[in-house]
Amino acid sequence: MELGQTLGLVAGALVTCSMIPQLVRVFRLKSAREISRLFTILLLLGVICWLAYGVYLRLTPVILWNAIGAVLVALLLYAKLKYGK
Repeated sequence: MELGQTLGLVAGALVTCSMIPQLVRVFRLKSAREISRLFTILLLLGVICWLAYGVYLRLTPVILWNAIGAVLVALLLYAKLKYGK
């Protein structure tokens, strides 16, 4: 595996996994008041665009981590809608 692809996999893993502690906290506390709905929606749209970009260019790290990221952000949006009030 070449250096660029390895760097992409590591960077994607770090950025994507950074959402996990926030998700755990929101679901554990059943509170998402401190999370902006607009931020979450824009983040989800951005991740979906990155995913489309990765698919278009056949970039495995971009596809992999943005697919996982889209699921995590969608969960965060769900939590915001459920626990945000």
